[in-house]
Amino acid sequence: MTTKQTQNLLTAFTKLKTEKEAKNFLKDLLTPAEIDEFETRFQIAKLLWTTKMSYAQIAKKLNTSTTTVTRVARFLHKEPYKGYKTVLKRLYTQN
Repeated sequence: MTTKQTQNLLTAFTKLKTEKEAKNFLKDLLTPAEIDEFETRFQIAKLLWTTKMSYAQIAKKLNTSTTTVTRVARFLHKEPYKGYKTVLKRLYTQN
């Protein structure tokens, strides 16, 4: 169930019109460490989608844990939300 606060945040994201606006909003909203973590998770999803690299190879390449890679893979392939998949399909053709 989406809370009113979550709905407000989602609406705010839909109002952003440019990459610069999105970048500035993220810089206001998140700490540099949080942005780094989101960047890493998205890079994991991208590598899982576009390569045949193993979880261990991805973890080593991105200097993260295999636990994080596994978690991203679960959300990419098994969870019902399909957020990663929606974006990755639009950005990259599946290999």
